[in-house]
Amino acid sequence: MSPMDKPFHIKNEPYYKAVDKEVVQFEAAYEARLPMMLKGPTGCGKSRFVEYMAWKLKKPLITVACNEDMTAADLIGRFLLDRDGTRWQDGPLTTAARLGAICYLDEVVEARQDTTVVIHPLTDHRRLLPLDKKGELLEAHPDFQLVISYNPGYQSLMKDLKQSTKQRFGALDFDYPEPAIETEIVTHEGGVNPQVAEKLVQVAARSRHLKGHGLDEGISTRLLVYAATLIGKGIPPVDACQIALVRPLTDDPDMRDALDAAVNTFFG
Repeated sequence: MSPMDKPFHIKNEPYYKAVDKEVVQFEAAYEARLPMMLKGPTGCGKSRFVEYMAWKLKKPLITVACNEDMTAADLIGRFLLDRDGTRWQDGPLTTAARLGAICYLDEVVEARQDTTVVIHPLTDHRRLLPLDKKGELLEAHPDFQLVISYNPGYQSLMKDLKQSTKQRFGALDFDYPEPAIETEIVTHEGGVNPQVAEKLVQVAARSRHLKGHGLDEGISTRLLVYAATLIGKGIPPVDACQIALVRPLTDDPDMRDALDAAVNTFFG
């Protein structure tokens, strides 16, 4: 069986456009099995970057979308009852540690702090995962790496990571790409011509200037791709922008008017 036929491997190359030295830096971090933290705004490419790196490194990837209801058992595993009695079911973190996968905890601060503490023994020289309910001390596979992501500009103090957690990771900062690169991404991913993509990027730039002045977040690269996709399907650009860019971002009438004005500046 070839490596690309194995479970959790990404078979096809994900499209990712490097904006700096992040690919080389992550490769070095993986070589050292350094736990990594990806910090940046929503929809700027963090998850796509992890997928791309897993493909490039030919390593399996297990992704967990963290949420406030997630418990330690959801990460580690639990005993389940079936007709034959009880059996242990590994959680995604345990599966990754056994298999030697990259485990990606997306938006990790959404999980409860008592849940995230379970990753600590995996992020230092021990590389161990205690499975207390099972009475097992799991030593992580040599290929295992833990990667987490979060948006530091969108978190309240109550939802920030503890320093005891932050200082167990190396970190890479992500942001929205420079306009030329973002235009290339939107052209490729959204299936529109560069002229349309460039106008969408300009609309996004206007919105990002409003962050902190009525908007929690500006228009993300992800939303630009959504708008471009709708345009490619025949939706008029102004309508596509309202559907994919303006309406998801805010319910505030004044902010909507400001964003609609930006859309009409370029597409009206």
